[in-house]
Amino acid sequence: MKSSICLRRMKVNQKGIIRIVGGQGEMGRRIRDMGLVPGVDIQVVGRAPLNDPVALRLRDFTLTLRNNEADYIFVETDDENP
Repeated sequence: MKSSICLRRMKVNQKGIIRIVGGQGEMGRRIRDMGLVPGVDIQVVGRAPLNDPVALRLRDFTLTLRNNEADYIFVETDDENP
């Protein structure tokens, strides 16, 4: 079964597809400029010791994102993922 969650709540090694990218003005543009747009497959590959930032794998590269940026991104995941 599919569910939609905020990127911040995803666990390490969990995969999903970006469905909604919010954010207004400079923040929203910056997120989209990094390649985080609806329809992109992503995987959380790691987190810093205090859970901020989060490391993501998408489009054959790794990207780190702060939690306050991850709050604007909603991802569709399978419930079976860890």
